[in-house]
Amino acid sequence: MIYAVIDINVLVSALITHNKEAATAMVVKLLLEESFIPLYDDDIIEEYVEVLHRPKFNLLSGVADSLISYIVEHGIETSRSTLLESMPDEDDRVFYEVALSNLESFLVTGNLKHYPQTPKVVTPADFVNMVEGLQKKEK
Repeated sequence: MIYAVIDINVLVSALITHNKEAATAMVVKLLLEESFIPLYDDDIIEEYVEVLHRPKFNLLSGVADSLISYIVEHGIETSRSTLLESMPDEDDRVFYEVALSNLESFLVTGNLKHYPQTPKVVTPADFVNMVEGLQKKEK
């Protein structure tokens, strides 16, 4: 099974796009199809709630709340692994540290420059290709 931490920018993009084929929308589609298991901790959930309810995104609170509830119900609450090095954006530390807590997990983000460049950190498009590729191998 694939495990992934979904950066908030991916969820925002997925929920505001009108393109159902956008990579971010496909990440959410794969999430809802249970093609991977989301990892989170309380700080990530707080970030999801705070950001997805910002008026500037004009999202229906029911949609945001349903997605967050789905992640909590179908995901795994995970402890953070401490990273000693500094991050380009310290607000993003929690997402990376939760991803580090599981050797088989990925951090899916649209902001690669905010994270150390490792194979764990992938774009939404790369993640979709990886998941779909594994699904094809399993068939």
